Amino acid sequence: MTTPNVRFSRADSANFFRTLNKRVNLYFKENNIKRTGNWKLHLKTIIMFSLFLTPYFLILTLDISQWWMLLLTIIMGIGMAGVGMNVMHDGNHGSYSSKKWINKLMGSSMYVLAGNVYNWQVQHNVLHHTYTNIHGHDEDMDAGRIIRFTKHAEWKRFHKFQHYYSIFLYGLLTFNWALTTDFKQTKRYLAKKLAYGELPSPLKQWSTIVITKTIYVLIWIAIPMLIMSIAWWKILIGFFVMHYVAGLILSIVFQLAHMVEEAQMPLPDTTGTMKNTWAIHQLFTTVNFSTKNKIVNWFTGGLNHQVEHHIFPHISHVHYTKISKIVKQTAKEFNLPYNEYKTTRKAIVAHFKHLKEMGIKPTAIQS
Repeated sequence: MTTPNVRFSRADSANFFRTLNKRVNLYFKENNIKRTGNWKLHLKTIIMFSLFLTPYFLILTLDISQWWMLLLTIIMGIGMAGVGMNVMHDGNHGSYSSKKWINKLMGSSMYVLAGNVYNWQVQHNVLHHTYTNIHGHDEDMDAGRIIRFTKHAEWKRFHKFQHYYSIFLYGLLTFNWALTTDFKQTKRYLAKKLAYGELPSPLKQWSTIVITKTIYVLIWIAIPMLIMSIAWWKILIGFFVMHYVAGLILSIVFQLAHMVEEAQMPLPDTTGTMKNTWAIHQLFTTVNFSTKNKIVNWFTGGLNHQVEHHIFPHISHVHYTKISKIVKQTAKEFNLPYNEYKTTRKAIVAHFKHLKEMGIKPTAIQS
């Protein structure tokens, strides 16, 4: 695998990560529990898939009004986001289960979300988790020219309105997965020979995309059109609403962890070396939010515990609340930041404030 030419400092004379890793390992050993998912995650999997798929079958089989159908598509979008954050995410990080085939199966739920496993693992596991918030390397910071997330990106005149229009674009996330993103990413990633594990052959990857996209269209569009006695365009509206709800939830949750005032966006020096070690870099570039809220903790799959997730991506999110106490205390001992917003509302305000600041035309000195 080839990766961007960025290196992290090895200078951690106080051994922060070694100390933290030792303490977290001790927590699991003393409590005799696995680092992977447990019955809580398994139950949540059933609930999330039920929220996602039950409305689909109800729409196909029941004679209900179109307003009820619209409500059910909204519920499907919520369930779709829930599957992505709780099941697919842990599966593709290898933290859902200690058995590889179960992780692969749960990670494959990405296909019912309209995405592609290979692309997601490269963008998220490789680029985002390794080069977090580094402009030009972390693709989560790249929204094309339409949104400017960092001062290192080129400024356009329309960016001064981005804190208004961005919320409408966020809902298009999974819809874009279904239409264009996977094709563009596959072409780019294969050309760069990027992979999370073994690099797939181009034939296998392109075949997977064509087959899974075809099945996806058959299930979510063709079958409803054949079975239901309503206008085809209303089915497409329902399909769009489902994706828009899911995309909006996923985008906002993702943005609150990195695209906020507290998260730094450093660049490497002239030799391509970052100032900090990888683990310490995660503390400066990642932010938690609403960690005391049980509903947010449960629904977001621990993605509000981004500090813990970025340092220990192979630990299931069901353990983040417990180990967060260890991470926070250790960071404090080593005089390192542990960034968090107490509520989701404060994190959302911080995100849109950041967008507004990034929309201001930079001066010659700032640039």
